[in-house]
Amino acid sequence: MCGSTRNTEAELNPNTNYIHVAAGVVYDNHGRVLVAKRPEHLHQGGLWEFPGGKLRAGESVIGAVGRELHEELGIQLVQSRPLIQVRHDYGDKQVWLDVHEVFVFNGKAHGREGQRVQWVTPGALAELDFPAANLPVVRCLQLPSLCAITGEFGDAQQGMRRVQRLLDNGIRLLQLRAKAMAATEFIALANQLRPLCDRYQALLVVNTLPAWFEQTGAHGLHLSAAALAHVTARPIAKDRWLFVAVHNAHELAQAQRLHADAMLIAPVLSTATHPQASPLGWEGLEALARRANCPVYALGGLNSDDIAKVRAYGAQGVAGISAWWPTGDD
Repeated sequence: MCGSTRNTEAELNPNTNYIHVAAGVVYDNHGRVLVAKRPEHLHQGGLWEFPGGKLRAGESVIGAVGRELHEELGIQLVQSRPLIQVRHDYGDKQVWLDVHEVFVFNGKAHGREGQRVQWVTPGALAELDFPAANLPVVRCLQLPSLCAITGEFGDAQQGMRRVQRLLDNGIRLLQLRAKAMAATEFIALANQLRPLCDRYQALLVVNTLPAWFEQTGAHGLHLSAAALAHVTARPIAKDRWLFVAVHNAHELAQAQRLHADAMLIAPVLSTATHPQASPLGWEGLEALARRANCPVYALGGLNSDDIAKVRAYGAQGVAGISAWWPTGDD
């Protein structure tokens, strides 16, 4: 089983009384996720959830996940890894949801307590009704672990070839970042990239101003720190993805006010593209990621080899420019 560097609740929220709940996102061999329906008489009854329950005194998160999966589904946990932590205030109850992904287990999952269970593809989770605390988990499962950010497009055709190569190599989340490009050229390029990304079932997010975004067919908008400072309300519809750059606690709070769907926390390590920026380090990443309440990508000096490590510090995955868009590549 995977270990974890997670802080204790007292370290993260010394003045709160959140109920610490462990939950498991269980996968079958087809990549489907198991969900269970809460009994009507319970809090948030009648809604779907990821199996889990309250930690017992002195119990670890992994221990609680394993116990709950055995009690509720009749399976034995073999291997898991951290996915996300979510804190949610229902008004009558405050919940701290600590979620692990479970890829390896023994036994056949079934509703051991008489509850209805169902295997669902991650893409179909949005069609089900979940308690509010589960919604960030659903977003996590709809996003890949890698986010490739483009560098500048010296030549549009050359850039399109590089994007095609990224998609061929498995990238399923692409951020179009081309700061030197004029508005008309940027919008035209985004509208060219959208059908290409659709063919690969990849998400296209554009790093631009909200006004430009509305003229593109992109799946989502990424707000830079500079753009974030001038936005007071969520600038796009709830059915489009809103990504936000976060470098400190102030920007994180602003991103939460906008109900961001995902955050890129940076810089974790020193980078050649932003040499003047002071790196957060691993503890700095964790301090922000644990409070994000949404999927987080770690950005800055990282690549695909760092996924396991960023997961241990609370991130969904890794984002990067140089790792996927090296200077001088054709």
